Amino acid sequence: MSYFPKLDQEFRSLRSWMDLRREQGLDISDIEKEIIEHLKSLRRGLESTNPPFGAKYVEPIAYKDILAARPKGPRSLKYDLTDDQLYDKMLGAWLGRGAGCVLGIPVEGWSRAKIQEWAEILGQPYPLTEYWKDTPTRRIHYAEPIENFLKGKIDHIGPDDDITYTVLGLVILEEYGIDFTTQDVGDAWVRLLPMACTAEHVALENLKKGIKPPKTALKDNPYAEWIGADIRSDPWGYAAPGLPEVAADFAYRDASVSHIMNGTYGEMFFSAAIAAAFVVSDPIECLHIGLTEIPAKCRLTETVKETLKWCKADGDWGATESRIAKKYAGMSPCHTLNNAALTVAGLYYGEGDFQKTISYTVMGGVDTDCTGATAGSIIGAILGAKKLPKKWVGPFGDGLSTYIRGHEKQSISDLAKRCCVVAGKVRERYA
Repeated sequence: MSYFPKLDQEFRSLRSWMDLRREQGLDISDIEKEIIEHLKSLRRGLESTNPPFGAKYVEPIAYKDILAARPKGPRSLKYDLTDDQLYDKMLGAWLGRGAGCVLGIPVEGWSRAKIQEWAEILGQPYPLTEYWKDTPTRRIHYAEPIENFLKGKIDHIGPDDDITYTVLGLVILEEYGIDFTTQDVGDAWVRLLPMACTAEHVALENLKKGIKPPKTALKDNPYAEWIGADIRSDPWGYAAPGLPEVAADFAYRDASVSHIMNGTYGEMFFSAAIAAAFVVSDPIECLHIGLTEIPAKCRLTETVKETLKWCKADGDWGATESRIAKKYAGMSPCHTLNNAALTVAGLYYGEGDFQKTISYTVMGGVDTDCTGATAGSIIGAILGAKKLPKKWVGPFGDGLSTYIRGHEKQSISDLAKRCCVVAGKVRERYA
């Protein structure tokens, strides 16, 4: 689905005519040049246009202005975890993130209807109660076969950008310290990332050209409000358990390499919610705490509040998901807003149950590995590793893969221990 179906149709028709005439021997290079120049002109016009928000939305880019636009919030929460309890919750967050991500990978980008149809074809329960048994196509997913993410074939958390950026955030905190800067993030990307997608790809290419953050998020970047920063939320929440304001601060430094406005707010919101999940038992309360760290009058706040309102009114996951699908029809499946809505609905209807949370979140469709991973991280931190169902986290053993140079193979338990060390330093500074 697209916002502009007529435009898409005209583009396809024009391209088909160009193909035909070229195949017939016509030189269309001048026509191609004319089209490209006209498109560039239109693009420059859109780039220079400011959003027509008026008074409805207040969506600043600068950190000090974001702080001024926030509602009142707790900023820090009561914390009384022992070292063993913190480790259990940290391990739970890592395992939960992995489970939600692995469940979502085989159906990434699918619609709710297609996911349900595929479950019926495979004879799998719906709502989902297990990992996918198969996929319709064989492909490579970040250097590993898609079979590695299927039931009976899973023996570790396979590589994915949602997992890679979580590890990368930890590496940044360890190498640059808790006073890391946005420039440090950019330097780490250039050194450690062999590739990136959408906004991250734009930012990485801008960094390689010598452009400095935060300008790397602004130049030639129509993806600046997509989900790429959102999926980088977790390490900052893990680093600041019980300190949502600190987690959001870390998230802003990270997000500013590649995102602005709701792209940045998505990372700040979920980082704060994850930080809260270490000391708050209700996932919806965690979401409300997350909202206190982003502008009160931004579109993401509106999305989260509206979704929660729908959940309470509907009392039925399918009805709420239908509302979400209708409102965000045409929006990129990689956008922050639609995916945030589905994550919120999954957490609400999950009712504190791990399986229901990741299953309902993934069943909503769209960017399923991202939404499943975020929901799994939050509920995993709340419950702790000891309370997570073995059928969901047992297959991983203790293995995790990334595509970070020099950090390809990881131990999940070691990652959790390292996060606890960083969290100790953060709490010593800020608590």
